[in-house]
Amino acid sequence: MLTAVPYDEHPARKVAAGTTDEGDMRVSETTIDAAEFRKVLGTYPTGVCVITALDEGKPAGMVVGSFTSVSLDPPLVGFFPDKSSTSWPLIEKAGHFCVNVMASDQGPVCKAVTAKGEAKFVGVEYAISDHDLPVIADSIAAIECKLYSVTEAGDHWFVLGQVLRMETVREDEPMLFHRGRYGSFAEKM
Repeated sequence: MLTAVPYDEHPARKVAAGTTDEGDMRVSETTIDAAEFRKVLGTYPTGVCVITALDEGKPAGMVVGSFTSVSLDPPLVGFFPDKSSTSWPLIEKAGHFCVNVMASDQGPVCKAVTAKGEAKFVGVEYAISDHDLPVIADSIAAIECKLYSVTEAGDHWFVLGQVLRMETVREDEPMLFHRGRYGSFAEKM
């Protein structure tokens, strides 16, 4: 049985080392080790998506593991590109993008999209949608969006897209990212 506890009485608000008498957390920027942060958060598996757009008629894209649904009304989705990404400015400039949900057998697609220079997108099959977006062949789903907002979030951007069109392309197992590696579900239970 769950019991509701008033926020001010919640155990997380109790005075402890690193808090004030009011219970406000005072975390120094140096208290979290970056390597440990990545290691701990790496224990949480995520799906893998390729965000695509056209840049002067050529496909631009980036692999993300941070894709999420945000709102039903209006229909919004989000992801978090690194500020150092060279692909994100091209996608942002386009003003709209496609979220391609990767299947477990699409490791070569992710490798091609993360390649540098002329090697980027070599061997990746895609079609151009009615919204002028590259939709990767054999992805599990394609979600076409217009850029809704971009907000600074530490060393990343929080990108929101308003869904214009979406489709399930094929029924298959999704690609997962866990502890720095791509993978898939184990045998179904």
